[in-house]
Amino acid sequence: MSTQHITSRQNVRVKEAAKLRLARQRERQGRFVIDGARELLRAIEAGIEIVEAFICEPRCVDDETRSAATRVGETAAVVATVTEEVFEKLCFGERTGGVLAIGQTPTRSLDRLQLPTTPLVAVIEGLEKPGNVGAVLRSADGAGVDAVVIADPRTDLFNPNTIRASLGTVFGANVCTATSAEVQEWLRGLALPMFAARPDATQLYTEVDYRGGAAIILGSEADGLTAAWSGDAVTAIGLPMRGIADSLNVSATAAVLFYEAQRQRTGKR
Repeated sequence: MSTQHITSRQNVRVKEAAKLRLARQRERQGRFVIDGARELLRAIEAGIEIVEAFICEPRCVDDETRSAATRVGETAAVVATVTEEVFEKLCFGERTGGVLAIGQTPTRSLDRLQLPTTPLVAVIEGLEKPGNVGAVLRSADGAGVDAVVIADPRTDLFNPNTIRASLGTVFGANVCTATSAEVQEWLRGLALPMFAARPDATQLYTEVDYRGGAAIILGSEADGLTAAWSGDAVTAIGLPMRGIADSLNVSATAAVLFYEAQRQRTGKR
């Protein structure tokens, strides 16, 4: 482990790391910010390459943060201790912990996903809010969904808000991005039934069979799913809405569908 102490907000490493708040800089540098002890621990466990880390020792007051600081020191990352003033420049939003790292953006693609014989796959198309992407990933992880594919993404996968909302589940090897056309071709190759969540669907989500493998497809709250997910090969499903709203938040809808699918697949109520 290589360590230095940084006291200036104008330090070159600090300035380059702070730029990673912006999507275009994450794309240009091929790196992203991991802000938070729990998220960092999960990134390390998932095999994400940590290239740099910044530790503010006065803020490392809880066991999880101290554990993350120790673990990152065991990686090949270049580690620096920083003052609280410097750490505030690096943080994305309000954080109380004292560890922040820079990860190398991993290569994730459909052909690298490892699936069981009858997988449950989630596809989320065109979600524009990183927090929603992260919340869906967290629900998918909790429900045991085998893979999550973000189709035609409108935000980069490793946006700091996505990482935070997902509680680090975004780092799993079963998460990737692709175009909607690529995802459809991939699903057809797997011969998976496709179920698309739509507010105007006449068939309830409880009336379809997910047990032999299935793809659950969700769209953005603003625009819904594109026409690519209509047609005879896709079954539209919906949730019963008893009030004046015609739909739930996409992450809430995802959680309901994922857990119903797993209820059927495990036979547990």
